[in-house]
Amino acid sequence: MLESYIPILIMMGGAVAFAIINVLVSKILGPKKPNAEKLSTYESGVEPYGTAHSKFSIKYYMAAMLFIIFDIEIVFMYPWAVTFTGFEGAMLTYALIEMMVFIGLLLIAYFYMLRKGALKWN
Repeated sequence: MLESYIPILIMMGGAVAFAIINVLVSKILGPKKPNAEKLSTYESGVEPYGTAHSKFSIKYYMAAMLFIIFDIEIVFMYPWAVTFTGFEGAMLTYALIEMMVFIGLLLIAYFYMLRKGALKWN
């Protein structure tokens, strides 16, 4: 049984070796001409200001949570919808209840985000 994993391990080992060799060859053969411009911090062509420890607006996290809610919804509902026609009898009832619980949890998260003002764009 473990013999079937040998090709996967060989492939993973080859991928790791390839990555390490590329980094080392780049480090050895790459040009080394540092100057002030190359060593400066780059932020989309704008001079950086402030510290790296500045706080993000809560709206950033709200948008990320909304994305995760809808992304998870699609990832789990699409396969369920595709296989739904194959359910029969008690399995059909179980699948419907399971999906209603899942949608209920997503709605709780959605209404929480709504109450926190995630959809109010100023």
